[in-house]
Amino acid sequence: MSAPVVIDLQAIENLRELNPDDNDAFIREIIGIFLEDTPQRIADLEASLAAADAPKFSRTAHSIKGSSANLGATALRNLAEQLEQRSHQEGLANVAGLLVGLKQEYGRTQVELRKLFPA
Repeated sequence: MSAPVVIDLQAIENLRELNPDDNDAFIREIIGIFLEDTPQRIADLEASLAAADAPKFSRTAHSIKGSSANLGATALRNLAEQLEQRSHQEGLANVAGLLVGLKQEYGRTQVELRKLFPA
């Protein structure tokens, strides 16, 4: 079984096609927002887990899922979706391990995005 793709390059190309003549300024802006916002959202997941706030946890996981999907961060999106579904269906009792995995995958995603679009 192969590891999930960190960044789906077709998603990057789809974003590039939205503003083909801007020298990737639009994509860089979207990536910058993602890299700035996602650590706070991960912190929000941790805080809502600690506070046993399943609705907030689910909303935050949903938000990470959406922003990851927009950038083609496939593995991160899949983990966020699992966290969202599990928190909806089972509450927060069994999400800690997935949250650790999400944090690790965000690190990989961050590295790959910076390789694709160095500062």
